[in-house]
Amino acid sequence: MTLNCIAVDDEPLALGLVCAFIEKTPFLQLAGRYSSAVEALQGLHDNPVDVLFLDIQMPDLTGMELARVIERSPSGQAPRIIFTTAYNHFALEGYKVDALDYLLKPFNYEEFLRAANKAKAYFELVKRPVAALATAAPEPEDEYLFLKVEYQLVRIAFNDILYIEGLKDYVKVHLRKERPEAVPKPILSLTSLKALEDKLPARRFMRVHRSFIVALDKIEAVTRNTIQIGPATIPVSDQHKDAFNQFLSRWS
Repeated sequence: MTLNCIAVDDEPLALGLVCAFIEKTPFLQLAGRYSSAVEALQGLHDNPVDVLFLDIQMPDLTGMELARVIERSPSGQAPRIIFTTAYNHFALEGYKVDALDYLLKPFNYEEFLRAANKAKAYFELVKRPVAALATAAPEPEDEYLFLKVEYQLVRIAFNDILYIEGLKDYVKVHLRKERPEAVPKPILSLTSLKALEDKLPARRFMRVHRSFIVALDKIEAVTRNTIQIGPATIPVSDQHKDAFNQFLSRWS
């Protein structure tokens, strides 16, 4: 993240120092430098920025007065202010105009950087939700679900499911063997097949019958109207045949 900044100070040496500090800081970009608050006000109108490093004691329009003008701006894009001043008695007024920080002259680069980091942290917090919607990669899909079995929740890995059978008010989840000699016991859960279908990733599971959902990667063979998964033969109903045939077309 790069923050666009301007510096305002009627003292040339102080203005030069702040500008040098801005240019030295990787995440800050110097967008303008002004020797009066009046000039800065016009500059802000033409080119809104993120951060304003602002002296307070200046002729014509003081930094504090400029801060109050900015605060009342209807644009909603007022920059965050970091005051740079030789007078500590302005701290309370700075708080009233919601200044981000208050640098007391003479300050060194370490003190400047601490204030700049505060600005960076603020804008990361404010802008992250928008950036996340635009650029963030999708979160990895869960690889399991929880089913209520008797009086407990049981975690079932998607990869362990062979097929699911609907039995009136229950579903029976048939699982793969963990070891060749093992005989996995199907899991019974008091839920509907439709409710369970909604929890399963569509790219891995498909409803093929009023009473069956199959794990697509566990299919071993198909006929015109049936699916073979291990020793089980699962019917494909007319209602779901088109969707299943569309899936099969990717194989051929």
